[in-house]
Amino acid sequence: MTDRRLRDVLLLALTLNAGAIDALSYLGLHRVFTANMTGNMVLLALSAGQGQEFGAIRSATAFVGYAIGAFAGARIVGRSRSAEVWAPRVTTALAAELLLLVALALGWQASAAQPVRPVLELLIGFSAAAMGLQSAAAARLAVTGITTTYVTGTLTGLMSELAALAGRSSWGLRAGVITALAVGAGINALVLRYWPPGAALVPVAVLVGATLTALRYFRS
Repeated sequence: MTDRRLRDVLLLALTLNAGAIDALSYLGLHRVFTANMTGNMVLLALSAGQGQEFGAIRSATAFVGYAIGAFAGARIVGRSRSAEVWAPRVTTALAAELLLLVALALGWQASAAQPVRPVLELLIGFSAAAMGLQSAAAARLAVTGITTTYVTGTLTGLMSELAALAGRSSWGLRAGVITALAVGAGINALVLRYWPPGAALVPVAVLVGATLTALRYFRS
């Protein structure tokens, strides 16, 4: 497998991870998105408009956590160089994200998969900061039109490429990213339904696999 192909596989794994996190946050952390900030901002506005104070606090916590994570991730990964397929600093950012997801999993387990305030807001913050770190790491890879935490732009790019009937394009990766997000959300929704304590372990397992793979194959 070439370096670029392996990078693309890891991007799919990270996108699946984001889908799993959004399923956990929306279904398990009282209707908030911690990976998809577009949806989260809509929820924040709806909660504020309807006078739902606690809902607005949860969404605002997610937004602030994500922003902090994205800032920290950008500081970790530094500036991109086009010659690099996968910079070692990206792996460092994923390791930092893993620490946050482990903290999320520990808090989830300690609360018996039913967190209440103020632990609820703390877990939302951990989850959102982790996704901010992941987004910064993905941005460092500079794969055109590909993100790992939201797919609106990816979907638009995919449709544009298909409409143009381009002979050589990245439509396969774009379609894979969209699918991976849905698959991750669907898998963790099922885990939440049948084994709630395990829902926080799914993203941890996915990220452990991605981080160890990156450590092995992208050491320099």
